[in-house]
Amino acid sequence: MSVQPNASARKARILGEALPYIRAFHGKTLIIKYGGNAMTEPELKAAFARDVALLQLVGINPVVVHGGGPQINELLDRLGVESAFRRGMRVTDAKTLNVVEMVLGELNQEIVGLINQHGGKAVGLNGQDGHFIRARKLLLPPEGNKKENVDLGLVGDVEWIDAEIISLLQSRDFIPVVMPIGVGSEGEAYNINADIVAGKLGETLKAEKLILMTNTPGVLDKHGRLITGLTASEIEGLFSDGTIHGGMLPKLSSALQAVKNGVRAAHIIDGRVPNALLLEVLTNDGVGTMICSDDGPHFLADSRRYLAVP
Repeated sequence: MSVQPNASARKARILGEALPYIRAFHGKTLIIKYGGNAMTEPELKAAFARDVALLQLVGINPVVVHGGGPQINELLDRLGVESAFRRGMRVTDAKTLNVVEMVLGELNQEIVGLINQHGGKAVGLNGQDGHFIRARKLLLPPEGNKKENVDLGLVGDVEWIDAEIISLLQSRDFIPVVMPIGVGSEGEAYNINADIVAGKLGETLKAEKLILMTNTPGVLDKHGRLITGLTASEIEGLFSDGTIHGGMLPKLSSALQAVKNGVRAAHIIDGRVPNALLLEVLTNDGVGTMICSDDGPHFLADSRRYLAVP
């Protein structure tokens, strides 16, 4: 079937548009937190795997950290185990942790297989492998007028990450696919929010970008309108006035800490959009909210992009 001239011109324009981004990000590390609908719908799963493989083939170093919330909820429901969340974090007892580990392990293998099918070289990593992700128990600050910290059970925070394992895999042209389970000082396993793991990986590796995929258009203001660009101080204001709540709390907290600690830019993007990853990384059209530190990259006039070269 012949291709219409206008369609050919559009394809050529998109390819040409990608060139400066490929040049700017060549050899750079991108941390991608994979979650939401992009992990459940077959077409979106295949598109994500192709996008990751393509990024590697053009010389960019993607590192994938995946969640599994919907799949974990589904299995817990089938087992008759009630799911509970506090400030967007899953409360995790021993039975829940067993389910979390089982589901994440299966998803990890699936993601690795999909990326490899599309020409990438992916390898799965459990945070417990070689004590790759060292964790400590996470306690949330008290709520309201209460004085006691909020105990989430077997939920951890990242103490440190062994960057050497990721660097070794990248030197052999592998794409690391990380499941967010950490290990404590006495060998105990902890469930860690995937957004937190992705952010800490970004800080540890001094990544060019941290990209968090979600089921919303990005960060929304109090009127439900998309905010396309934010600085660190603006995010703190959104926390203070209550605009940010629920599952967006750990995402924005992770993004905020990342840009304050060496990540050039963070993006919260709509994973329901086909090829959202490529649109965000390699075109002028973004699909979410971009976050920079107050003294970080300068936003361009449209507040969607930053200058690739300082």
